[in-house]
Amino acid sequence: MPAYKFEALTAAGKSTTGLLEADNAKAARAQLRAQSLVPLDVTQVASAGTQSLGKNFSRKVFNATNLAVWTRQLAGLVTSGLPLERALTALTDEAEDPRQRELVAHLRAEVNAGSPFAQALSSAPREFDEVYRGVVAAGEQSGALGQVLERLSDDLEARQELKAKLIAATLYPAIVSIIAVVIVIFLVTYVVPQVAAVFTSSKRSLPALTVAMLNISSFLRHWGWLLLLGIVGGIATLSVMLRNEDFRERFDAGFLNLPLIGKLARGYNAARFAGTLAMLAGAGVPILKALQAAAETLSNRSMRADAMQALIQVREGAPLASALAGKKRFPGLLAMFSRLGEQTGQLPTMLDRAARQLTMEVQRRSLQIATILEPLLIVVMGLVVMLIVLAVLLPIIQLNTWVK
Repeated sequence: MPAYKFEALTAAGKSTTGLLEADNAKAARAQLRAQSLVPLDVTQVASAGTQSLGKNFSRKVFNATNLAVWTRQLAGLVTSGLPLERALTALTDEAEDPRQRELVAHLRAEVNAGSPFAQALSSAPREFDEVYRGVVAAGEQSGALGQVLERLSDDLEARQELKAKLIAATLYPAIVSIIAVVIVIFLVTYVVPQVAAVFTSSKRSLPALTVAMLNISSFLRHWGWLLLLGIVGGIATLSVMLRNEDFRERFDAGFLNLPLIGKLARGYNAARFAGTLAMLAGAGVPILKALQAAAETLSNRSMRADAMQALIQVREGAPLASALAGKKRFPGLLAMFSRLGEQTGQLPTMLDRAARQLTMEVQRRSLQIATILEPLLIVVMGLVVMLIVLAVLLPIIQLNTWVK
């Protein structure tokens, strides 16, 4: 049943807005009149088709955090025994964002019309990805939708927590680096020329460090715009080249070989892959479909290619552990836990343990990198500033020598 957004007048003459469900706009107006409201405007905000939904939601309604919170709320309502339709109604009424309210009203309308919840979610693919829909579909088929939604919300929250810790670990070094670059550019392009100009009129030779700093200053002042343009052009060219799948795969493979950050990227992708695979397998999704969906969550194209090759091997009858063991880009820990899971018949549990251990390793590495980078950046910045100060002080010391 479609949902309609309305604006109406109460008996007291006050304007009110809201959402209601009706077969058509005429029926919606009749409902408003039955509630002693005078309809001013009635507009359909959702229909049974994806096209209508896309017009109303040109940009995403849920960010990652909001989606995790919303899934947790829905899981709590369904687990407590509330029917899905009433749970969606409650979330519609509680939604503070109008766009979120309209989206949930659309999902409720689809469910009221007899569509499975996973099918209703598929009408908003930008909000609910294939993994999300696959888990929900498995929960509906198994009759344990509440438990599956709880597991899904746990996964979303764990993913957000890991991402937040990685951002927190890199934020301070990034800020220090930006401030250091700005300070050095200011000193080199403005302070050094102003001070050195006092000594150039003496027609005496300046120290080598001062001359080098003046040359750098002159280059940045005259050709800095060209250097900046080259950097921007290089980034733009790289972004265009990364759209080519073959080049992107080679680039991502090389990125994994970088010191420190390469291992961090490998661990992050492996943890996400293992967590998604554990969640899907635990929800009852067939292993081949779960492998394909988990592979799609990998941001590193080379690891995604390895996962798809492992999928082919599993389809041909190979155990998951042996298929993953042959892919060196995946940590050996993942293959080891997969083998234990297959031997004990507890593959989802073992994959979940692997995901947790990989996540802890990523957090440890990110903290270690941040711990190393913070003092290192301060030392490097101090050395650069010291060189600039020496470039300014050396002519003064030389001048004192000449006076004596």
